[in-house]
Amino acid sequence: MVLGKKSADADSVDDARAEGDMTLIEHLTELRQRIIKSVIAIVAGGVVCVIFYGRIFDALIEPYCRALEDIDEESFLEGCGLVQTQPLEGFSLYFTVVGYGGFMLAIPFVLWQVWQFVVPGLYPHERKYAVPFVASGALLFFFGSGLAYWSIPRALGFLLDVGGDNLISLLSPAPYISFIIKMLVAFGLGFQFPLVLILLQLVGVVTVEQLRAGRRYAIVGIVVLVAVLTPSGDPITLGVMSVPMYIFYEAAIIWGWMRNRRKKKSSAAA
Repeated sequence: MVLGKKSADADSVDDARAEGDMTLIEHLTELRQRIIKSVIAIVAGGVVCVIFYGRIFDALIEPYCRALEDIDEESFLEGCGLVQTQPLEGFSLYFTVVGYGGFMLAIPFVLWQVWQFVVPGLYPHERKYAVPFVASGALLFFFGSGLAYWSIPRALGFLLDVGGDNLISLLSPAPYISFIIKMLVAFGLGFQFPLVLILLQLVGVVTVEQLRAGRRYAIVGIVVLVAVLTPSGDPITLGVMSVPMYIFYEAAIIWGWMRNRRKKKSSAAA
């Protein structure tokens, strides 16, 4: 009897999720489950990074080498190496690379968990966006990270050269790797901007008309947001990230306009 009751309760919770009618406790329980699954995926991604740590570290060093070549500066260390000044620096650096790398690899699964948490608040015909949402989110994240990796040597060259010719670049591993990883993650998360706007339209928080009216404020807000998200604050990074984000803003407006147009046609046909 107890097992039957539990099964009935589980079925009622599933029905409630399907209908979008969940209590606060059920929402919190659902959120906890999604977070736990996401953490497990991040740990699995971290294991992959442990296996390929050497190659990942070499790829993270590459922008520094290219920046030195661009500004015609030679490092005192062979192969443009980094200077370790603390005995535990390499140890903490290892876990930083593994942790952030695991998060980046787990992004598709994390986005899927986010979608599954949001689904109960959507209409049945809007739940078909699950695969496009996750696929677009993952592609945008990796595209943003790739764009960051492309822009880092230029931004780093500007930062190393702006102080003058009397400065010699000897970078420490922890600050440098932290800078690189934060740039990659910041660009990846920043490129989720259009999906956030689309989700807000789906749940009815904002409308196309509000987005159109807020264009001028959006430009200022995007520039401020980019300045906060990116660790460098240099003009190269600011421009490389701000321009695509405003394009994404306009794309979200176009998507909302097309969605409203389809809804009007469906209503007229009905």
